[in-house]
Amino acid sequence: MKTEFILIRHGETEWNSQNRLQGHRDSALSREGLRQADALAARLASVSFSALYSSDLGRALETARRIAARTGHSVVPDTRLRERGLGILEGLTREEATQRHPEAFAGYVEGGPDYVVPEGESTSQRLRHAVECLEELGARHRGERLVAVTHGGVLGLLFRHSLGVPHGMRRAFSVLNAGWNQFDYHDGGFRLVTWGDITHLKDVSRDDT
Repeated sequence: MKTEFILIRHGETEWNSQNRLQGHRDSALSREGLRQADALAARLASVSFSALYSSDLGRALETARRIAARTGHSVVPDTRLRERGLGILEGLTREEATQRHPEAFAGYVEGGPDYVVPEGESTSQRLRHAVECLEELGARHRGERLVAVTHGGVLGLLFRHSLGVPHGMRRAFSVLNAGWNQFDYHDGGFRLVTWGDITHLKDVSRDDT
């Protein structure tokens, strides 16, 4: 029996709108991000699902709490759904990162899956955490539908992982704020069903990952 995951990227944050790297540091949802979260909540209010999980970072939790207020679910936080830790680059715009930490920023942009940002982590480390979490939930909730709120970097890694695309390759697809992405988990593997659905939003969602 498969487990169906509806994986949501959090709503737009103030730092998203400023093109700042977030990682494990946090920024509040912008006015647009709050609107996006409420639109997600309205859509999910008519969807039957068993449990609502979320990254423990504030931008994801706020998105999940707005969903929970409409659906009646409790929000279950999990650190393994966090964004990739970007260490010394967190809080900086890309221009600032290029000026202050040129080697680290070049490694972040061009580095392979095992490149660790100073004081941060690699994409392979973050993917391992996310896959471990979803496999555990898939086994626990076999035959059910789950919703989880996570981050653009995590979703991009899961996209590659499910399709067998090397996750060190430069991204050639969008990961939108408040996007609805569906994966099925069955026999130990993930199958991509829906990607980047923003029909619940009236405006184009931001992709700044």
